Amino acid sequence: MLHFIPIAAQAGISGFESPAAEYTQSSLDLSDLIIDDPAATYLGYAEGESMVGDGIFSGDLLVISRAETVKDQDVVVANLNGVFVCKKIDKRRGVLLSSAPGNKPYHLREGDNFQIEGVVIRSIRLHRPLSKAF
Repeated sequence: MLHFIPIAAQAGISGFESPAAEYTQSSLDLSDLIIDDPAATYLGYAEGESMVGDGIFSGDLLVISRAETVKDQDVVVANLNGVFVCKKIDKRRGVLLSSAPGNKPYHLREGDNFQIEGVVIRSIRLHRPLSKAF
């Protein structure tokens, strides 16, 4: 269990006493906060820079849910012709979209082996790589 202090941390620097000093610590399980349905959720890594427009960078940890209904414009992890990809889906046009400038959309074609593996419900920026592989 982690200790949780219920305040928002400002990114600025001030010379004042920490506002956290007046709060009591409570316990928090991080998985309870970021995972809605543990039996239908798995973790993966983002690779590449094609989703930076959606705030997903190479090396980020992805929280992927198979319990979510895929909606138009959701960020999904899918198997496309044997390769796992993380893209935004345009369900109406059958297109996979990258959010980085200069990346072309991929139009799903007849004969493509395409399977959505889940919806990316969270992404976590790792400022240092994990010391344990999972």
